[in-house]
Formats: sequence, C-alpha cells, structure tokens
Amino acid sequence: MTDKLTIAVMQPYFFPYAGYFRLMATSDIFVVFDDVQFARRGRVHRCEMTPGHWLTLPVAPMPFDALIKDLRWANDARTTLDKRLAFFGLPCQARTLAAEQINGHLTGSLGDVTDFLEEGLRLTADALQFRPDVVRSSRLGIDPALRAQARVIAIVQALGGQRYINAPGGRSLYSRDAFQQAGIDLRFLVPYAGRFPHILPALLGNGLADLRDDIRKTCQFAK
Repeated sequence: MTDKLTIAVMQPYFFPYAGYFRLMATSDIFVVFDDVQFARRGRVHRCEMTPGHWLTLPVAPMPFDALIKDLRWANDARTTLDKRLAFFGLPCQARTLAAEQINGHLTGSLGDVTDFLEEGLRLTADALQFRPDVVRSSRLGIDPALRAQARVIAIVQALGGQRYINAPGGRSLYSRDAFQQAGIDLRFLVPYAGRFPHILPALLGNGLADLRDDIRKTCQFAK
C-alpha cells in the first residue's frame, strides 16, 4: 500500500510494452478500462513481438463505436490464433513457471475476450511481483454520460482514491487543477525508455529479474 490510495486506469492491452506495467507497479488499484471505445489501430488486440511485427488476436468485426467489453472472437478464432502463434514460434519451451502459465494462457480455451486480456495482464503482473487489486471500470457503476477527465475522476472517487497515476501521453488531456479540486493528487509517469519494448519475448525467456528491475527503475514521475 502506498502512502495515499493510488489508482491507475488503462485499457487492457494485449501483452503491451514493459512501460505499461509501471502503472501496475505503482498503484494500489489498477482499473481495467473496458467500457470505452475499442480502437482498431491500438494495442488492445495486438502485441508487437519485434519492431513492426504484430501478433494480432482474431476478434470479430464490430461496430465502429463498440466498447472493449463487447469484443467477441471471430469464427475459428482458436485455429487462427494457433497459426499466428506458430508464425512467432509459439508456444515455446517453457523454462520458467511464468512462461509455462503464459503458454497455457495463449493456447487454452477462448472464453470472453476481456477476460482473456485481463488474465494476460494479471499473469504478467504476478510474474513481475506487481500485485495491485484489479477491477473493471464497467463494474463500478460510473455514469456513462461522463467522458474523458470527468470519467476518470469519477472512477478514482468511486474507489476512494487519493492519487491518480497516468501514462505520459495523458499530460495534454488532464488538468492538475481539476483533479486537485476533486481531492486527487495527479501524477504522470515519464516516458518509458527502458530495455524491453517487446514484453512477450522477455516474459517467455529467462530474464524476469532483469525485466522487473528495468520496470521499477523507470517508475519515475514527471515534475
């Protein structure tokens, strides 16, 4: 537990870059932001394995305004995903418990898409020894009419948070004054400049300690 109850809110990316997990390393409660619009060119359904090469989840075509929580698998998703995994040499030989669990996650039965994404985040955070409570925004009863900054403030307040941690890209979106007026300390992480832009290969290797140390060392906040 931090000195102030600290909340982070982020869309459930599919095995994202290591810097994403700084939000889980520095928060007491991590909110899976699943009741926002699905961005088709984002990272919710795809993971960059090497520069410019992506492992993409076979999700069904959805309306433009579909929410993340409403995503569904495409027909024959299991077969399609197996072929895409094989292209990247997955599943690989598991040398650690984390690798064994992630292999199982990637090759197991496919249920709800958001459950699948959340479980990937939980497995990764647990392997790295980051253990915030994980909740979904769609289960907090937040007024759906609230948007952007007002929605995030409402989420933090619903959880009794006193501090909100945001990724670097939110500096142009959020006002410190607005959060301060709501009794919330707004903090921004600095841009991630660590050694692991592609986290899935690192998780499946032997470098968990190096990966964890890299993330912790880059948990710095902008002034």
